[in-house]
Amino acid sequence: MGQGLLDDLEVALGRNRWLGEILERFQEIALPDSWLVTGSIAQTIWNLGCGQPAELGLKDVDLIYFDDQDLSFDAEASHERRLRDLFRCLPIKLDVKNEARVHLCYERFGYAIEPYLSSADAIATFPTTATAIGVRRIRGKLECCAPLGLDDLFGLVVRPNKGR
Repeated sequence: MGQGLLDDLEVALGRNRWLGEILERFQEIALPDSWLVTGSIAQTIWNLGCGQPAELGLKDVDLIYFDDQDLSFDAEASHERRLRDLFRCLPIKLDVKNEARVHLCYERFGYAIEPYLSSADAIATFPTTATAIGVRRIRGKLECCAPLGLDDLFGLVVRPNKGR
């Protein structure tokens, strides 16, 4: 993944007022191995690539974290309530998920998966190559987890992630 695409990603995400606010205040999220992920990133890049406002059609933002010490639904729900309150000024819904407990959800549907080992492990299995991306800002620096790269995201290409 080249620095040029990372720079382009940072500029584009900065043009989305809502994602920009979340990234600027990312330290306040205060969850282990946390990332802003998937659809809101792709929607922003694709909106801008098609000459539309960055926020167009954005209804929710996914935040993930990894805490294998507390797999309870109550803990996840508590974190989601706290973060929704923290970002209550934004006109979008926050969805917060502990990737350490995702395998439990699959069991409910009769489909078993191995537990993830980290947030990056989970991101690598997201459904499309263009959405297998996470970002966060730590000490002012944008970090990106894109195990399948950024080419499809910036190329406006949707293809299935064959990793899962």
